[in-house]
Amino acid sequence: MAQTPDEPLTLTVHSLPNPGQAGAAVNTRAGRWKMIALLLVSASPVIASYVTYYVIRPEGRRNHGELIDPQRPLPAFAGLDASGQAVPLNRLKDQWLLISVGDSACDGICQKHLYQQRQLREGLGKEKDRLDWVWLRTDAAPLAEPLKAATATATVLQVDPQVLADWLQPAAGQRLQDHLYVVDPIGNWMMRFPADADPRKVKGDLDRLLRASAFWDKAGR
Repeated sequence: MAQTPDEPLTLTVHSLPNPGQAGAAVNTRAGRWKMIALLLVSASPVIASYVTYYVIRPEGRRNHGELIDPQRPLPAFAGLDASGQAVPLNRLKDQWLLISVGDSACDGICQKHLYQQRQLREGLGKEKDRLDWVWLRTDAAPLAEPLKAATATATVLQVDPQVLADWLQPAAGQRLQDHLYVVDPIGNWMMRFPADADPRKVKGDLDRLLRASAFWDKAGR
């Protein structure tokens, strides 16, 4: 039998991974997962509070206010305070806001809203410092002295009505000044109360919102 000549053993050598590159890739992946975990931890209280309010609700209970979907963040435009200083609206976040809109003459509906805002805030008791009441004035006319005194503890800003209308919107067939509006501490307009809203039901919604956010939203900015 013919004998097969010995053949040299051939080896294919593949390039080995660079330890430095492999370590960098591992570190990059680990860093990404840590960042995702951190974002989830930071956002989880907010998400949980909204789930509590919007999803986990006793059967048969309904909101008096209309939930805004999608929510609209506070705009970047500024209003003027009593001294004429510009105050960016988005500076008002980090606190629950109960907002009304009206001109400086403040008709009956405007006066009713201002009274309700003050009473609703006071009715929150020890939780009242978690909510600011805000009046957005749509003109530059001077305020009557009684109105100045009545709104001394409110945030009162003069705003451009056209720019304001690009953010807040009334229900169909209503005017912007017919409603009270709620902005959450994150800075999102998230609820609109109906015209001629029942103050007791408004308070019920506010109580639930504050309870649902109690473990992450604290008084003060």
